[in-house]
Amino acid sequence: MIQVQIDQRKSEQFAQQMLSVLNHGAISLMVSIGHRTGLFDAMASMPPSPSRQIADRIGLNERYVREWLGAMVTGRIVEYDADRRTYRLPPEHAAFLTRAARPNNMAAICQYFSVLAGVEDRIVECFRNGGGVPYEAFKRFHEVMAEESDQTVVAALDQTILPMVPGLRERLETGIDVLDIGCGSGGALNRMAQLFPKSRFTGYDFCKDAIARAETQAARLGLDNVRFRVKDVARLDDEGPYDLVTAFDAIHDQAAPDKVLSEIARVLRDDGTFLMQDIAASSQLHENMDHPIGPFIYTISTMHCMTVSLAHGGMGLGTAWGRQKAEEMLANAGFTSVRVESLPHDFQNYWFIARKAPQAAQAACDPAYSASGNARIETAPPGASPPSGTDRHRRPARVESGV
Repeated sequence: MIQVQIDQRKSEQFAQQMLSVLNHGAISLMVSIGHRTGLFDAMASMPPSPSRQIADRIGLNERYVREWLGAMVTGRIVEYDADRRTYRLPPEHAAFLTRAARPNNMAAICQYFSVLAGVEDRIVECFRNGGGVPYEAFKRFHEVMAEESDQTVVAALDQTILPMVPGLRERLETGIDVLDIGCGSGGALNRMAQLFPKSRFTGYDFCKDAIARAETQAARLGLDNVRFRVKDVARLDDEGPYDLVTAFDAIHDQAAPDKVLSEIARVLRDDGTFLMQDIAASSQLHENMDHPIGPFIYTISTMHCMTVSLAHGGMGLGTAWGRQKAEEMLANAGFTSVRVESLPHDFQNYWFIARKAPQAAQAACDPAYSASGNARIETAPPGASPPSGTDRHRRPARVESGV
């Protein structure tokens, strides 16, 4: 038998790490509950208050609220005055836990853990037998995803995202054809349809429930320039042509992402733009070691993004397919130039701006594109050094690359 020497200090440090995992895992569930019940929103505007007053403020059961507050206090999220028996949510914490704090509301993201836990038994079976878990097995996923999209995409569309493509806003005001791939509950597309009534918008998604939510929202907003359909986006048939195609966090979990990208290139006009939001990560595991949400990315991939692809016999790219793989697949799909952006409000995503037009036409449409075929240009924000190593996951950067 091989005897293994145990580094006692390393062992004790890991034990502390696992205790932290237990506590933080428990807190994440309580943070989700605080978000869903509206407790954080209510406490943000209240002075130090007893549990009864907090519960009555939003019509909740006091005993449950008091126990939840126990988790929040021991988790150092809520402050507690033992003499007065009052609870206070500090404004410094509320800035990351309330709906008013978007796009910085991290409490909304904590909802994913309970959603993913609902399919744990089926994921364990996949470990043993292969295969995957289909979209319809995930309760509330599209609801939670829509809320996250509302923070990172919808709220930033007009002032931050669309201006990344020079001249795009003006073209939308004049009237162009737009397709959103994997539109989900339609929040982004409906918002664009509101902003640009002269443009025509189409949204496709595989999930019937998501499309129903999108159509309901469009009807409520009185929109007549947007349509939604349940469709396999790997087969766009005779659709198009389109001036703009968007895909917000939707490509990496497709069953056939290569076919989807090729179809996008096919239905896009020669002078059109493909705008793709996807996870800011490297295709190489060792380059994600210091990623600020690395464990979260690989977890949500295992529990959702990879498995839904494999459930349909797909490639199973996973959430961390990475920038290198994304650029390679865009090139293989027919896009001749890709510009990659990062936005200060959205540290977890890259924004790929892809074109298939000849170089000269690209330069005419967007001066930001390099005129030299395979040039790579990196520009750090004012006062910052060029992003490198692990900093690329923390610091907004603009990257251009010809593929």
